[in-house]
Amino acid sequence: MEVLRIAAFSDGQNGGNPAGVVIAADLPDEGEMQRIAAEVGFSETAFAAKDGEGWRVRYFSPESEVPFCGHATIALGAALALQNGDGIYPLVLNAAEITVEGRRDGEIIAGALQSPPTRSAPAKAELVEEALALFGFNQDDLDPRIPPAFAEGGATHLVLALTKRATLSAMSYDLDAGRKLMNAAGLVTIALVYAETEQHFHTRNPFASGGVLEDPATGAATAALAGYLRDIGWPHGGRIEIVQGEDMGMKSRLTAEIPAEPGSSIRVSGAARLM
Repeated sequence: MEVLRIAAFSDGQNGGNPAGVVIAADLPDEGEMQRIAAEVGFSETAFAAKDGEGWRVRYFSPESEVPFCGHATIALGAALALQNGDGIYPLVLNAAEITVEGRRDGEIIAGALQSPPTRSAPAKAELVEEALALFGFNQDDLDPRIPPAFAEGGATHLVLALTKRATLSAMSYDLDAGRKLMNAAGLVTIALVYAETEQHFHTRNPFASGGVLEDPATGAATAALAGYLRDIGWPHGGRIEIVQGEDMGMKSRLTAEIPAEPGSSIRVSGAARLM
């Protein structure tokens, strides 16, 4: 079974988050998809099969299935554009229906997804303390303008906003301890965020729940963060730009467009490149 390897949210011909993409006549069984994802070894592999006018899609990390993955969706959009031409493709996920757009421009493919609906809620104080201890942070490291929160846009993330870029850059943690914390709390990732300006952010996304220390670009967490910023009345001006992966040497660029309606889908876009 052919696996395409595509880096999503790339910075031109560099950076981005590698994803596997398998397009098949029928989805393999769950065990086979899990085996392939583990063999590929990227943070996620997307599996897609034609389903009526759209595509049935499932996402697997090396250790588990995840409900939604933004960068693998962008990679899938690039693969569909290469296979079927530029267009907007309807996708049926386990618990949502979304779209992905792929448009070719030479060796770079522009991709954009419409996320599932977003929602957010304040994070429990006990979980915040556990997360801070995991990374060696303390309460003084948190930006009070963006309080800790659960944020969703297809998957659940814990958002922790930091006051200093240097604190974000110095992030480290134990993978096994992170896995236990995230799995116990039902988190896909922890989104560590630094607001350089009201519309320009730097982020890092530990993904221990999937057996991955860190993702260099996370579209699902970007959608969740954008929805949360809308919920708290952040002056986003309808759009935020995110740089992620820079501290890993895999600089990635993501754009989130934020409509005014609470809970509505976030458009997350970026470039993709074949690996």
